[in-house]
Amino acid sequence: MTLQQTIIIFDGECRFCQATLKWLQKSLQVEAQSFQKSNLAPYSLTRAECEKEVIAINSSVIYRGAKAVALLLKLRGNPILAKIFDSKIGDSGYRWVAAHRNSLPIKTLTLILERIS
Repeated sequence: MTLQQTIIIFDGECRFCQATLKWLQKSLQVEAQSFQKSNLAPYSLTRAECEKEVIAINSSVIYRGAKAVALLLKLRGNPILAKIFDSKIGDSGYRWVAAHRNSLPIKTLTLILERIS
């Protein structure tokens, strides 16, 4: 997998998403595009799809949600975390975080990510 070919399409209005992306970019070069400002047509994606989950595109392959996170963690050099996200547990965890972005645990994690990035 080539780092230069990795594109992340994320929720540019989500503080947790922004903090996570900044943390990721400390160790990984990726092109990040907010779905709110991105031209999605070249990727054959719709705004509705991108509102539901993060998208990672690597070598023309589209990864969604927890699979996208797993790919990014693997590219970043975090194989154990990548394995966790590339599982049913990872899918469940991803869905929980997405549905609870304004919860105290996620707000706390956001603050931690902002401080270390």
